[in-house]
Amino acid sequence: MKAIVDQLEQTYQRIKLFLPERKRPYFSTIQINNIRAFLIYGPRGVGKTTFLIDSIKNRNFLYFSADNIAIQPYPLYDVVKEIFLRGYDGVVIDEVHFSNNWSLHVKNLYDDYPDKYIWISDSSNIILQKGVADLSRRFVQFRMPMLSFREYLYLTEGEYLDPVDVFNSYEPLAMIISKYNVLKLFKEYVSNGIRPIFFEGQYCNRLKSVLEKSLYNDIPFYVASIQENHLQLMNAVISHLLTSPIPTINISGMCSDWGVSKEKFYSLLYVMNKSELIRIVQKKGDKHIYSKGAKMFLGDPSMYYCFDGNIGSAREAFIVFSLSEKYPVYASDNEKEYDYLVGNYSIEVGGKHKNNKKADYVIKDDIDVPYKNNIPMWMAGFCF
Repeated sequence: MKAIVDQLEQTYQRIKLFLPERKRPYFSTIQINNIRAFLIYGPRGVGKTTFLIDSIKNRNFLYFSADNIAIQPYPLYDVVKEIFLRGYDGVVIDEVHFSNNWSLHVKNLYDDYPDKYIWISDSSNIILQKGVADLSRRFVQFRMPMLSFREYLYLTEGEYLDPVDVFNSYEPLAMIISKYNVLKLFKEYVSNGIRPIFFEGQYCNRLKSVLEKSLYNDIPFYVASIQENHLQLMNAVISHLLTSPIPTINISGMCSDWGVSKEKFYSLLYVMNKSELIRIVQKKGDKHIYSKGAKMFLGDPSMYYCFDGNIGSAREAFIVFSLSEKYPVYASDNEKEYDYLVGNYSIEVGGKHKNNKKADYVIKDDIDVPYKNNIPMWMAGFCF
């Protein structure tokens, strides 16, 4: 065990050397300093590990990932116990669901070491729901979303702006229009930059790997009795949403095609939505937990661009993704009038020739400046 912890210490010191110079502005919104136990969750590749290591680089903590092959044969409790015996004030456990019986071990560590910090990460907060009964009360939860266009501009150009309420004020963004080729930057962002893995190159290949790992390594931990046809069905859902001009699925048809009950299918959709592989948009007043909603999109809009998806769905997926971080977003009750209800505003989404119908605002792709009630799509990327 001592040799294992020696190896974890070496790995952590090596990882610290590769922290990026610029970090996501979103990091500053997560206040964790005096919190003894928390879970940070969010899609793969959004910067959770970078955030955790940056947060402890000047503290007496040790970081390790539960998917490290070196610790697989050992109980998580024993590994962390050895770390605490070495005098560390806290431990950060990344990808916690990879450890066998992790929730019981984490609960016992929390109870047995009341003076120690235990910070964990995973790709969904479902992990706490599936843990021991009262684990969610012990651990504060923080979510890290995918990258906003505002953050992309900072990471690539060094230009920092605060979030902007685009429905009420355009002035803070005037400088961006005059200083940068904003449409070019926005195209780069939506097609190759919604996760900070773009720094590593080969964005679309990496995105494909992220998708596969989410489906085959993460989802099985959240769904009881998952089988091969369930995994194939989820792949079919993603493939259909990618290319379909109508952002929804046929539940009965897909259940029949893949030999899956509706109850199981809805539970798969629920987990896919919670894991942000897909994004289910409901009408206002729809309180159903297990639902296909009124519309359904891929959770990461850049997938549409990487894998030759439907451009109309890509635009709507981006708007839903961006505006949902600031406002409640609902599908319209009457699409002849508008597409979405965003907070108190009705909006229509489309290309530069899109009509407004009866919407308060039209959010248009391929325009660089706002006029009348027309808002450029790139501006929606400054909401968070």
